[in-house]
Amino acid sequence: MKSLLWRMVPSLLQTRLRQLKADLLDIYSTKSYSQEGEDMILRRIFENRGDGFYVDIGAHHPKRFSNTYYFYRLGWSGINIDATPGSMACFHKVRPRDINLEIAIASGHRELTLFLFNEPALNSFDEALARRRNAGQYRIIGEQKMGTRTLAETLAAHLPAGQAIDFLSLDVEGLDMDVLQSNDWQRFRPEYILTECLAANFQELTQSSVVQLLDENGYDCFARTVHTVMFKARPHG
Repeated sequence: MKSLLWRMVPSLLQTRLRQLKADLLDIYSTKSYSQEGEDMILRRIFENRGDGFYVDIGAHHPKRFSNTYYFYRLGWSGINIDATPGSMACFHKVRPRDINLEIAIASGHRELTLFLFNEPALNSFDEALARRRNAGQYRIIGEQKMGTRTLAETLAAHLPAGQAIDFLSLDVEGLDMDVLQSNDWQRFRPEYILTECLAANFQELTQSSVVQLLDENGYDCFARTVHTVMFKARPHG
């Protein structure tokens, strides 16, 4: 009976089901949640350590394109920040161990307009970037004015006392430099930093303002995916 029912399943679906079974039983595979495998580089660094603390700015979704969810599953916790209205509802449900903040981070206190897309991963405070992306399959579907606060004051208010930050993941679609400038680097020093940088090559990367800012604050660039650059804090002294 089982064989008869299986023969009734279209061949393409049979192939897909066999592949899914093989994937589930593959002891050599590791599931990544990042967009470009950033969590697998971090996995190598932290060697599946069962506890740690992250800060994820521009967190977008508790699982999709997440550089931190792999670590949450290991037992880590952290702070997730995203300005998109309603974005933290799913974080509260899926990641209750984390501190989840629906706020906008920038240098100084000012009012910015968040451009909302039909693809939420593209939501941005950068108007020029948003207008360039407003074409083809992606389009702006709304705008939301929001007040901002700095990274330094946000960490001062929400980082647990005495808690070190193992890594900071930053992806805010064009405002990364502004967010980095808003930190107090003497007080809050993540061991590793991941941030978006759209440099076309390594020579251009070394000249970017993000690399220069982090170099001035004691960080070395050590790895890169397609769009994400990773930095490690230099030892003191």
